[in-house]
Amino acid sequence: MKKFTLKQLPTDNLHLVHPQRFRIDYKKELNAEQYEAVTSVDGPHLIIAGAGTGKTRTVVYRVAYLVELGVKPDNILLLTFTRKAAQDMLRRATILLDSRCEHISGGTFHSFANNVLRRYAVKLGYETNYSILDQGDAEDVVSLVRTRLKFDTKEKRFPRKEALYDLYSRSINTMTPVKELLALDYPHYLEIEPDIQMVHNGYVQYKHQHNLMDYDDLLVNFALLLNKDESIRAVLSDRYKYIMVDEYQDTNRVQAELVKLLAFKHRNIMVVGDDAQCIYSFRGSTIKNIMTFPQEFPDCKVVKLEENFRSTQPILNLANEILKRGTVS
Repeated sequence: MKKFTLKQLPTDNLHLVHPQRFRIDYKKELNAEQYEAVTSVDGPHLIIAGAGTGKTRTVVYRVAYLVELGVKPDNILLLTFTRKAAQDMLRRATILLDSRCEHISGGTFHSFANNVLRRYAVKLGYETNYSILDQGDAEDVVSLVRTRLKFDTKEKRFPRKEALYDLYSRSINTMTPVKELLALDYPHYLEIEPDIQMVHNGYVQYKHQHNLMDYDDLLVNFALLLNKDESIRAVLSDRYKYIMVDEYQDTNRVQAELVKLLAFKHRNIMVVGDDAQCIYSFRGSTIKNIMTFPQEFPDCKVVKLEENFRSTQPILNLANEILKRGTVS
């Protein structure tokens, strides 16, 4: 007797089998490249989207598409660089589709990290009611530690609290030793590098003793938690089965590491960005993350949004020529 088996259809093709299940005519409302990006679901994806090519529209429609496809909203994570951007995208998705989009997790890397650490901080030796230092508060703590170590009374000039905090922050976000950064930017302070390291160690200890984290700690401790505890990593990867990251060209090395850790189980990660711009360099962002994404995920699908809806052709011709030459005079 012939044996029949049920064949599982690829998720990407479900809309071809049941077109009536979709309220939105995605093919009609998007151009070919946007449609390809929106309907590319499983596996890693890199969307290269220049200014004016409908990047936000593409992300909004993909959120709606995933929900219409049957993905549970609480299985979708949208990471952006400002809370306003996440709220705006999810609001637009809700208007486009329905209230299910309101239940999608969206926000910044820092806010998402904070939400997770509020549950699991005890795993790292913190209380869950830790306080978060803003930049001004963090600089004041650095100054306090420097004063306690009596480095503010030395005859030799010692870096100001702002310079020290910036140095420590860049070291963390770029994963570069303090000594290397001193050699690059503050070579005149190299002779007191041990003292600068001592202040940093005191700063770290003070925060831990007083149940404090600064903004950099949120990302670093989140990555540490995911690396340290495989069960927590699995729980989060199981929950957030589809992850999207906006403005990926502005991520730093810690954030890129977090993306890989969160997607380690399902690998359903879509990053969207413009390889011709990088805005938030003060947070240690590196264009290398978007450039090396295909190496980190060798099976990733690359989609380029190149149709511009904002500029005129002469302006685009000039911009393309500048990018081709690689210099601006």
